[in-house]
Amino acid sequence: MNKFIIVDGSSMLVTSYYGMLPKQILFAKTQEEKEKFYPKIMQHEGHYTNAMYTMMRTLQKIQKEQKPTHMLICFDTTRDTFRREMYADYKGNRSETPAPLKQQFVDMENMLMEMGYAVEMSDTYEADDLAGSAAALYEKQQPTYIITKDHDYLQLVSDYTRLWLIQTKQETADEIMNRYGSLYGYQKEKMSLPDKAVEVTPAICHSEYDVWPQQIPDLKGIVGDTSDNIPGIKGVSSAAAPLLEEYKTLEEIYATIDSYETDKDRKQLSAFWKEELNIKRSPLKAMMEHREEGLLSKKLATIRRDVPLTHTFEEMSLTLIDEKKRAEQLLKYGFKSLL
Repeated sequence: MNKFIIVDGSSMLVTSYYGMLPKQILFAKTQEEKEKFYPKIMQHEGHYTNAMYTMMRTLQKIQKEQKPTHMLICFDTTRDTFRREMYADYKGNRSETPAPLKQQFVDMENMLMEMGYAVEMSDTYEADDLAGSAAALYEKQQPTYIITKDHDYLQLVSDYTRLWLIQTKQETADEIMNRYGSLYGYQKEKMSLPDKAVEVTPAICHSEYDVWPQQIPDLKGIVGDTSDNIPGIKGVSSAAAPLLEEYKTLEEIYATIDSYETDKDRKQLSAFWKEELNIKRSPLKAMMEHREEGLLSKKLATIRRDVPLTHTFEEMSLTLIDEKKRAEQLLKYGFKSLL
């Protein structure tokens, strides 16, 4: 039977970069001070390679232990995607990608393609849109898994697709999985997972975040997302989960609000929220004042699942890896230990 793994390549490369940086750079307080120690970053023939080496080692370990038959690796190429056309400040709070990492994005993408991996990139869409579209196309034909550190991907979890959500520490991953062992049949000794990964099912998503996977965009529509500079609706965070438990979607919350036409009626709605949903501070005023921001935030947080891909499923087969070219590429960047 086929086993399909989708890798968030951008997330993995960034994590690999910071996980293999010299301490002098990690603890430097200014950009000028960081740049002074760039020569200490792992290099080969003028190319920075610390992130590439770590990511390639991780991919090889995943292939060896998880034994996928097919793999797709998705990368971001720009922050100027369709979401920035919708909202100019989308991801506007992020600092510029460090030059050594920026170089490795290009080298890593080229190296993987030379080896024969299926790599998807787009100047219009983000890596999660490409991953979501691949899962939507192929998840019902075989077990599908997505590897990332990005919580946005929670919305892609389904009865067919599992999310391997990478944690900062192995202890954290073990603690979360053990918490659900009795509920969902997890036994570490019988279940192989990638390092630091938590396998998220729809039930675990609901237990951890109080919403179902398909409600993640609605949740972000209300609470926002500081990492992506998605505004949300200020002052409504604690009410988000009970409102979504009751009404399922952000649009249904607004449909309910609109059905109460007078101030007197709306006081009854606030009383219902307080007494039945246990929402202590009424979010009604904020919800009404910031409707536009909330609905826009949901759109920004929604992963597209209809993006045309450049690879067929057959072209994602790991049998297409060219071992000769793989060895050539590993030697090109000085990764003898990975041969």
